[in-house]
Amino acid sequence: MGVTLVLGGARSGKSTYAEGLLEQMPAPWGYIATAQAYDDEMTERIALHRSRRGAGWQTFDAPLALAATLDELPADLPILVDCLTLWLTNHLLADHDLAAEGAQLRAALARRAAPVVLVANEVGLGIVPDNALARRFRDAAGRLNQSLAAQAQRVVFVVAGLPMIVKDAP
Repeated sequence: MGVTLVLGGARSGKSTYAEGLLEQMPAPWGYIATAQAYDDEMTERIALHRSRRGAGWQTFDAPLALAATLDELPADLPILVDCLTLWLTNHLLADHDLAAEGAQLRAALARRAAPVVLVANEVGLGIVPDNALARRFRDAAGRLNQSLAAQAQRVVFVVAGLPMIVKDAP
């Protein structure tokens, strides 16, 4: 399976689809969570995601150190990363070098033996944001998604819960 990138809009069903991909393989599966619960609404979202996952899932929190976490986990553990958009936001708000973080992530993915499923929001389908930070985020997310799509063996775009295969390389 290699690396699969699952893209979609908010509430498109991308996370549920990505979880299902890994659940086709024998457990255990690793779930790398990038979200941080800064408010009640985000706490509820995190709880919802956790409630969907059964006993076969092992959760690892990596709001920033995604590449290091990928390197530390067993090489044969299938991994789901949810989500790259929040991970990117965390780095953007911390004023980190986004290109360097992306390069470290791509290198860590290349070192993984087991399948990795990445979840990210497609943010380039809306209007041009009206402020510099939002435009910087949109541009960085677009660049990250493009670079990971080029590296991935499979890219899936999820709309209304329906997966559309965009790329399926051997």
